[in-house]
Amino acid sequence: MKRLRFSAATTFFFSLMLLPVGIVQADIGGPYGEYHMAYPGGETLTLMVRPDGGGRSFDEAFLPWGETADATITLELRNANWDPIPNFPREDMWLVSYDDGLVSCVGGTIADADTDAFGITHWQNPLFGGGYSEALTIVLVNGAPPESTNGVHLSYNSPDINGDLVVNLTDVALFAVDFFGAYNFRSDLFRDGIINLQDLGTFAQAYGTVCP
Repeated sequence: MKRLRFSAATTFFFSLMLLPVGIVQADIGGPYGEYHMAYPGGETLTLMVRPDGGGRSFDEAFLPWGETADATITLELRNANWDPIPNFPREDMWLVSYDDGLVSCVGGTIADADTDAFGITHWQNPLFGGGYSEALTIVLVNGAPPESTNGVHLSYNSPDINGDLVVNLTDVALFAVDFFGAYNFRSDLFRDGIINLQDLGTFAQAYGTVCP
């Protein structure tokens, strides 16, 4: 009987060893913790993103009138006892917009790095994606938001207006409608409340870009 129990335990142990590392590390419960945006004001910031990652970094996000501010997002990841979770893999933490208007390339909105010794990670590097959204930005950990934070006021727009992760003639047509017609946030790529030559230049530079 002892040998049978030892064999079963050994089998169970090796089955765990064969699991993908991310699955073992991801089993944290919760998730718990909190996140915030560096900008302390009440305005909603806008981040211009591109499928090739050539958009703006978070510390170059736009205020509604064209000035820039730091939209860096910081996450403090905790366990059920509120102790920091170090070395949590970056690919298991990513951003979404509440209305799903932000469209991500594969891995395009994951954290910049694994959590550090204090369970902290950031989003500052440019994202890889397209689409547009004026809804809240949500941090997801293993596909679920930390319970103590409802989101941050960060919007997105992109030369990839239709969110198919390539900037092409379809987007040209949509941009032209907004350039010659009524104001539309989606094409205000140099976010200042007006669609003009600055936005046209930003769009032209991104034409033809795709996900890596």
